[in-house]
Amino acid sequence: MTSEELLQKVRKIEIKTRGLSRNIFAGEYHSQFKGRGMAFSEVREYQPGDDVRSIDWNVTARLNKPYIKVYEEERELTVMLLVDVSGSRHFGTISQFKRDMMAEVAATLAFSTIQNNDKVGVLFFSDKIEKFIPAKKGKAHVLHIIRELLSFEPESKGTNIVQALEYFTNAQKRRCAAFLISDLMTTPQHIQQMEKPIMVASNRHDLNVVRIYDRRDAELPDMGLIQFVDAETGEPMWVDTSSKETRLAYARDWNMTSEALRTLFNKTGTNTVTIRTDNDYVKALMKLFKQ
Repeated sequence: MTSEELLQKVRKIEIKTRGLSRNIFAGEYHSQFKGRGMAFSEVREYQPGDDVRSIDWNVTARLNKPYIKVYEEERELTVMLLVDVSGSRHFGTISQFKRDMMAEVAATLAFSTIQNNDKVGVLFFSDKIEKFIPAKKGKAHVLHIIRELLSFEPESKGTNIVQALEYFTNAQKRRCAAFLISDLMTTPQHIQQMEKPIMVASNRHDLNVVRIYDRRDAELPDMGLIQFVDAETGEPMWVDTSSKETRLAYARDWNMTSEALRTLFNKTGTNTVTIRTDNDYVKALMKLFKQ
């Protein structure tokens, strides 16, 4: 991709996602993520109608009058985007590649963040930590993130979500809203290994998972004998898609993985939404915010 092509793509995504974040997501974002944390402000005398659970018993005992603790919302929020840059994102059979939708979703979340004067950062991961961009404010910072989303080339093609979550929880000490954006193309064994790091991340932060997939990830068409190449390992494989048993087995594997992920997210209390590349991600993100 040339510099001119990159700038055109950045501008196109900026126009589209900035409008969405301003007109559609800002209210939902604000109501769901702003003010999650409460910071101590002061103590004052108890007044009729105050919540008795807020009484400061130490001050009350010293002054012989009931006093309560007053808290105020922590208005500044940090949003972290954990973006999967493994080889499987370079796939799409309908309107766009998975990587393109991942970039738009991440850009929309990033613009929603700066619309509310918050900070946003990004962690790119494959089967290693590829790049970490610390959270900052401002349009220039968000445009830098979008350029990276469009042009970043990872060193590796594999996927290791466990490592990404562990790095994130170690690097991000302050509570934040986190969005894991991935196609979650992984093995049942890796899904089991994800339970502990997801539980830790969910306890420390507001963790949300956005799964993006192509319809051919879930089902095979009847196209006869064709060669597949694993996008992450490069391993070729010939598959007879005219075989009904083969197509059913392919769909069954997808459904088993999807069910294992649903069970994991329900168990860990993690908000999640699944978006197909040819569907509208606006409704899906609104649903995620309302969860």
